[in-house]
Amino acid sequence: MRRLLLIGNSRWHWGDWLDGALIEQRHGTAEEGVALLAAQPPHDWAAVGVVPAALEACRACCWTTAEVPLARLPLTVGVDRALAAWRAWRLARRPVLVVDAGTALSLTLVDGGGGFCGGRLMAGARLQLQALHQATAQLPQASLVTPTREHWPRQTDQALSCGVIEGMVGAVLRGFDQRPCPDQDWQLWLTGGDAALLLEGLQQQGLQPRQADGLALEGLGDLVERLRR
Repeated sequence: MRRLLLIGNSRWHWGDWLDGALIEQRHGTAEEGVALLAAQPPHDWAAVGVVPAALEACRACCWTTAEVPLARLPLTVGVDRALAAWRAWRLARRPVLVVDAGTALSLTLVDGGGGFCGGRLMAGARLQLQALHQATAQLPQASLVTPTREHWPRQTDQALSCGVIEGMVGAVLRGFDQRPCPDQDWQLWLTGGDAALLLEGLQQQGLQPRQADGLALEGLGDLVERLRR
């Protein structure tokens, strides 16, 4: 078994990889993650967030975007986004649009041959709500814990969460409609902490996304297994 760590922008993601599968995953804050490092150091890790000093000595087991085998992949693409896109393509073996709903909402296209075809980025749900609260005089800090199912909420906090979620669903729908070669059999994948917020809205529009909460961690495990055989 190999212990994996992916340092995101907002959270740390731990996973145990065994026999080609992610058998367990855990998520926590950076503070919690640093406290675990001494007792449970990762065998392999990747990062888009701040790397603590305790991991600097373990650079030999750090994986980067340069090692993700997607054709035409720019090195400026975040390693979490690259790993998730590569893993989805590996599982689908057909063109994929991968939607990662985390701190940022990223849309990433991979063609049927495993080539990176570009993507889109926008602020994620909580980042949008935080910006609205901080940049206005009266809007509250809305919560996404129990988002409303109403299309036109009367309460301001629910109107905020509804507007943000509907906007993100719309961005995904627009992106899927504008995918290249739409006559091909594309698969839509959802991952990230806020993926569940988008699922129902996309299904109501006739799409059937595949949801995989640990897609980037799975990609890291798959990559390690493939390159270290």
